[in-house]
Amino acid sequence: MDIDAWLWWLIGAAALGIALVITAMPELGMLAVGAVAAAVTSGFFGGGAVAQVVVFAVVSTALIAVVRPIASRHRAQQPQLATGVDALKGKQAVVLERVDASGGRIKLAGEVWSARALDAARTYEEGEEVDVVDIEGATAIVM
Repeated sequence: MDIDAWLWWLIGAAALGIALVITAMPELGMLAVGAVAAAVTSGFFGGGAVAQVVVFAVVSTALIAVVRPIASRHRAQQPQLATGVDALKGKQAVVLERVDASGGRIKLAGEVWSARALDAARTYEEGEEVDVVDIEGATAIVM
């Protein structure tokens, strides 16, 4: 039994797809697409072995050269939406108990937080509005 070249390319593409799922390496997916392109070259266009290998190499290389830098750029970007304590930085809070360098209490985003003043010489009295500069553990740093 003789298996056509296009079927070998599809088997190779499937193997690369399985390896992609196991290793999470996107380059293997791009190689799998190149193998499918080579299978199309063989099955639909009747291209010879050299044409198949050239199509595989060109498609795979083009995908890696174009998609990889775009994916790297997206991976390096910071998330647009701040969550957790990062979302609280820059918010305003109301002083519940006197806040100074040694501590105090504020109401921040509907919750009571321990707080301390960023400037050790500054004191904030009950009812004043303060800005949250940073969060250290469970303590808000205010000014």
